[in-house]
Formats: sequence, structure tokens, C-alpha cells
Amino acid sequence: MQVPCPKCRKSVDWQGNPHRPFCSERCRQLDLGSWADESYRVAGESVDPEALEKIIPFPGADGLAKD
Repeated sequence: MQVPCPKCRKSVDWQGNPHRPFCSERCRQLDLGSWADESYRVAGESVDPEALEKIIPFPGADGLAKD
């Protein structure tokens, strides 16, 4: 079965492809880089950082180290 690479759109075999769904390690790494630099984002509601701290306390958020 042939599928398009999600990064470059090149047609590539699905079966036996060690880089699937990508055509190559290069396209795989480029895609990972896009996630790392926040070019891609998962849709969702914005969250107020202060409200988040009330739900999930961050160690050291008050400037003091927690034991």
C-alpha cells in the first residue's frame, strides 16, 4: 500500500517502512522539529497559568525549594 509522507507528500510504501508514516529519517526529524518549535499545536482552550497552579502545584513556584 502506498501512502503520502505527511511532511513532503512523497509516495512511500507503508509495509516494511521503518520511518512510517514518513518517507525518511529526515522527514521524521523535520516533523519532530516542527512540534518542538511549536509550529504544530493541539487545539484546546487557553488556560490561565495562575488557575493551573491552583490545580497542579509546581515545586518551587513560590521561589522556595520543596523537599
